[in-house]
Amino acid sequence: MPEGTLLLNRGDIASLLGPSDYIEIVENAFRQHALGRTLSLGLLHIDSEEGEFHIKAGGVKDPRIYFGLKTNGGFFRNWERYGLPNIQGTILLCDGDNGTPLAVMDSTHITIHRTGATTAVAAKYLARPDSRTLTVCGCGTQGRIQTRYLREVVPLERAFAYDQDGSIARRFASEMAEELDMEVTPVSELAEALARSDVCVTCTPARRQFVRFGHLRPGTFLAAVGADSPDKQELDPRILASSKVVVDFLDQCATVGELHHAIEAGLLSAGEVHAQLQEVVAGEKSGRASDSEIIVFDATGSGLQDAAGAAAVYEKATKEGVGFRFDFFAS
Repeated sequence: MPEGTLLLNRGDIASLLGPSDYIEIVENAFRQHALGRTLSLGLLHIDSEEGEFHIKAGGVKDPRIYFGLKTNGGFFRNWERYGLPNIQGTILLCDGDNGTPLAVMDSTHITIHRTGATTAVAAKYLARPDSRTLTVCGCGTQGRIQTRYLREVVPLERAFAYDQDGSIARRFASEMAEELDMEVTPVSELAEALARSDVCVTCTPARRQFVRFGHLRPGTFLAAVGADSPDKQELDPRILASSKVVVDFLDQCATVGELHHAIEAGLLSAGEVHAQLQEVVAGEKSGRASDSEIIVFDATGSGLQDAAGAAAVYEKATKEGVGFRFDFFAS
């Protein structure tokens, strides 16, 4: 075993894995979770004066036991106040057999990519295979990642870009159209875009619902990614009550996801959720049953995806000699 704890910055991590890698990693993590071959999950949310901290923990057992602990700070005025990223954090990766700290690494790159990969895995099983049109709500970094990852699993030909800030939507449309060689149109009327879309992804920090009941057309796959704390909300709860709902993790979604708001409104119970993603991936529950049903994927993210991503990054970095080693226990 190499001596010392491996330190990896964002650039190190970005050089190691691509979208197809993350999709494979995340899909395998959910499959292993369904088979009971992962560690238990932990979630803690702490409010601060100007933001919040998400602490997520989990672990995988393949090819060895890894434990991952992520702390992410979400401070959504950081850029305008300090010129700092709105989301920052680290992942501590440990040997799950003896507790040795193996690596400390930037969490942002892994979080962004495992989130995009999770939506892609869900779309692989739940979106119509002939989906051609996407609406992206929230045109920041995650909106770009979601678009790139969805292109990996469904044959998208065009997209609509919707953002509270129209200038951000216009820039997104221009840059993503050039990058992906795909028609991307900024829109100010979300309802019109949704009426023409096969897939919709919401990835905003919104605290008030903006995707309205009745605006989705039959057969839509809707991935709700933004709500990962109790006060965040993007969807009208009636959408969940009238659709097939698949969640990443039932307990989490019932506490901090869009499901939480539907339960609170008395429109849906946790028992009425169709499946967790792990069950669909493992073939324990069905995916899409018809071309006309609307399927909502409620995604809150977990330490499972973080640990799986961090473990893969660590193994690749160790193999290729990337990063810097530091001995925390030297005297």
